Amino acid sequence: MRFWVVVFAFFISGLAVSQTQTDSLLLVLETTMKSRKTYDDARQKRIASLKQLLSTPRISSEQVYEINDKLITEFVPYQFDSAVKYLNENLEIATKLQNEFKVNETKTRLGGLLSSSGNYVEAVEMLRSVNAKKLERASLLEYYNFMMEVYARLGFYSPVEQNKSRYNQLFNGYADTLLSILPKTSERYLFINERRARENGDIETSLKSNDLRLNMARIGTRDYSRATFGRSLIYQKQNDLENRKRYLILSAISDIRGSVKDNAAMADLAMILFEEDDIERAHRFIDFSFADADFYNSRLRLIAISNILPIINKTYEQKNEQQRLELRNYLWLISALGLILLVAIVMIYREIRKVSKARNELQHANEKLRVLNENLQRANTQMSQLHGELRESNQVKEHYIGNFLNICSDYIDKLDNYRKTVKKMLLAKQTSELFQKTNSDDFIQSELEAFYHSFDSAFLHIYPDFVAELNALLSSGEQVFPKKGELLNTELRIFALIRLGISDSATIARLLRYSVNTIYNYRVKMKNKAVSREDFEQRVSKIGSFS
Repeated sequence: MRFWVVVFAFFISGLAVSQTQTDSLLLVLETTMKSRKTYDDARQKRIASLKQLLSTPRISSEQVYEINDKLITEFVPYQFDSAVKYLNENLEIATKLQNEFKVNETKTRLGGLLSSSGNYVEAVEMLRSVNAKKLERASLLEYYNFMMEVYARLGFYSPVEQNKSRYNQLFNGYADTLLSILPKTSERYLFINERRARENGDIETSLKSNDLRLNMARIGTRDYSRATFGRSLIYQKQNDLENRKRYLILSAISDIRGSVKDNAAMADLAMILFEEDDIERAHRFIDFSFADADFYNSRLRLIAISNILPIINKTYEQKNEQQRLELRNYLWLISALGLILLVAIVMIYREIRKVSKARNELQHANEKLRVLNENLQRANTQMSQLHGELRESNQVKEHYIGNFLNICSDYIDKLDNYRKTVKKMLLAKQTSELFQKTNSDDFIQSELEAFYHSFDSAFLHIYPDFVAELNALLSSGEQVFPKKGELLNTELRIFALIRLGISDSATIARLLRYSVNTIYNYRVKMKNKAVSREDFEQRVSKIGSFS
């Protein structure tokens, strides 16, 4: 029992992984579909370059034939009418040149193209007109291949059993011929071997041949598109729908990347998705396939798609109509629910109004209380600020009065001592020494330094954090500090006076015994260092205050 549970679980997990891979590939396909123009433009560019060569002056008929041959290669998977046009031109050129090899080569290619587009009568007629003995090996292999393909298709589509048997006999004859002369590792040999094995139910051999074909091809080429499409047919034979889908997707991606309009994978994939009820995707894919078939203008492809297109489109329209009806019903339901909700809201609203009235009265009273509380808090804040400012003002006054009295007393003593010294020197008739003493700046300089020290000491006593707070207003790396042994330097002293309300440069210059220009330069220099130049001095004037 446990064994079968494990087997079942393994099977289910395998299906889940496979489904995930298919879903991922579908997303890649849809992305590739959006880039169709990019791939088509690349082919159109190659075609335009070849057409440009045809306008070369004095070009020979042989050269025109070779260029046309390259154009045919471009148009065969891309646009049926253009391929036929250039094949007919080459047939005419070859006939005029009386080149029997080129005539037969062109007829072979034209016959193969007519066969692939569903023009079987014209294809057989054209291929039978070929003198196979005049063909080189490569063209002869191509001739046998086209003969094999046309009879395979006639055998498949013929409703008359006798004809079907005859066509299948001819198909097998040409297939045997090809198998006898083709290298066993060639793409065409492997294709024929794969096809026969698949039709005979030898799936293992068919898969091996297909593996070799896939290894030889790269995505975006017709060989890859055909190999992956062939793989999908093998899985169809096995009723392995998931793998069939995967390889149809790969074939469709390759067709788009190779700008191949003569394709079958997309239409088959659309039908599978339709049967799986993925109508939206099926509709997009069949429309895409029809656009390719219409552009290519192959009767065979248009007929094949025309059998599927109306079925998918009709179901798509029915589904859309059903969705519209469901949407309309949902709208009616939502409208009814909305009406019920509206009535409920009105009733609830009436009840809410009663509660709201009482709540509003309470809120009104609370609002009045809140306003009164805010006013009280504002008044308290203002009182605190005024108290702080008053305290600061009193401190400044007290300190300055005391400092002023000390300085005045010191200067009276110094003047008295100076007077006594002068009187003494005059009585001693030391006039030359007196002149020398009064002519020296040492006394003034000494007094000035004492004045600076006294001012600095008094100021920093009132504003101990002045230097730190001033530097906080300056940009990083532009801070100003007094030298060792100094309390303040000249720059700091200027802004200390500004903090005390002395902002006039002339007054500051007189107090510090500098020129007005020097004071101005110091102020500008400091402003340039400031984080905020415009309101720097205003900020300085508020250092250490409560505001």
